[in-house]
Amino acid sequence: MTNEASHSDKSADVRVATRFFPVSAALRPYASIIYLTEVDAPPGVRVEDHLHPEWANMRFIEGETTMSAIGDAPPMPAPRFNLTGPTSRATYFSVGTMRTWGIGILPMGWAKYFTLPAEDLADRFCDAAAHPAFAAFVPLAERLRGSNDVEAGAQLIDDYFVAQLAGTPRDDPAIFAAHSALVDADLGSVAELAEKLDLSERSVERLSRRAFGFPPKLLLRRQRFLRSLARFMLDPSMAWIDTLDYHYYDQAQFTRDFQRFMGMSPRAYAARPKPILGAAARARAAAIGAAVQGLHQPGN
Repeated sequence: MTNEASHSDKSADVRVATRFFPVSAALRPYASIIYLTEVDAPPGVRVEDHLHPEWANMRFIEGETTMSAIGDAPPMPAPRFNLTGPTSRATYFSVGTMRTWGIGILPMGWAKYFTLPAEDLADRFCDAAAHPAFAAFVPLAERLRGSNDVEAGAQLIDDYFVAQLAGTPRDDPAIFAAHSALVDADLGSVAELAEKLDLSERSVERLSRRAFGFPPKLLLRRQRFLRSLARFMLDPSMAWIDTLDYHYYDQAQFTRDFQRFMGMSPRAYAARPKPILGAAARARAAAIGAAVQGLHQPGN
């Protein structure tokens, strides 16, 4: 089953399409979804968008160079084989004609496939072809290059990740439990999280940085923000006040969070074109029930 989002700008003769492919049952604890984004633009024309904070992603980029920046970093060329760690800030990107395969890596998947602590690549991306932590996936990047069969490409990614499960460490149930708690809209504090996990707050802090990339307090704040943002992405006609998660005291607190996580005000974000993420959020929600990766139910 696939779900497709498309966008066209007739004035610039630009076509954007994103397709989503749910992962197989064996991958559901470790990966959120496989996706393919294709942009067809005239020479010299580029498309800009901002990606919200999310878990890690592995991407395989072909075509014109993608320029990318996380937070207030200056835009720089994104590696063709790109691994982005978990993010707490928006990612700006600018693309011309290109094609990108990607797969979302959940916290359990990070601990399963990579020996690198997630916080070491938090709010950063790297050239996965040159990083020893991701060497096992270099053959996948090579096999995807130039593949024109979309269904076969999605299956190749799924099969490769399943095959890599052999020899990986045993699952840590605390990671799954922590992830399940984080996507629970009722969770309101680190103390509650520690109680749910039957761990000390210091142990939760260590687990959070290793598998999730950030301190638990920041993750809770990020989840609260993403729940609010997702409502707007699914229905941009909503007023911001109507999107607010119930853990927000008021709209001013939400506005501060918006500036922290997206680098702009809610009003500025609403006014910006969203040629890739706008339609993609609705298609993603139709495919697996969550408009943004950060709200994905583990094992769903």
